[in-house]
Amino acid sequence: MTHAQPISAHDLADQLSTQRVSVIDVREPMEYASGHIAGSLNVPLNRLLQDDLPQGPLVLVCQSGNRSHRALGQLMAQGHPHTLSELQGGLPSWQGAGFPIRKLKNAPLPLMRQVQIAAGSLILLGLILSNTVAPGWIALTWFVGAGLTFAGVSGFCGMTRLLAVMPWNRVSL
Repeated sequence: MTHAQPISAHDLADQLSTQRVSVIDVREPMEYASGHIAGSLNVPLNRLLQDDLPQGPLVLVCQSGNRSHRALGQLMAQGHPHTLSELQGGLPSWQGAGFPIRKLKNAPLPLMRQVQIAAGSLILLGLILSNTVAPGWIALTWFVGAGLTFAGVSGFCGMTRLLAVMPWNRVSL
């Protein structure tokens, strides 16, 4: 097994055009459905060591590069027998280089947009109800604001976790 340096989007495109590598997207199925490199295989990070991976050189891809870097470490620790690399800069670098992404028809909105829609709607609802029904409804606005602040400070967003398990976010690939 060899570990190559992270590769650029242009180098990956060259290797894909000659079918010299397999691309493994380690994001969650919902993320994969909303946009991925055509021909990539979706193997979420939490299932990486359980799935049979293609033979030959692999390039790992995620959104920012964090999960692909962790996946690289896991495969190296397991003694994966083939050349491993990761896409430098993640999927945004692929798109930034002008290469297309493939989106599945059943792809839900990205979770962050769903959180923004839900939080904004709850804040508006709290304000409307506090002005039309009872002043106590303003607590809903305070609650959502506090939740968003906590999510920003701690990195844990309960609303994201709740939305992720909703039926409309279940993607079958």
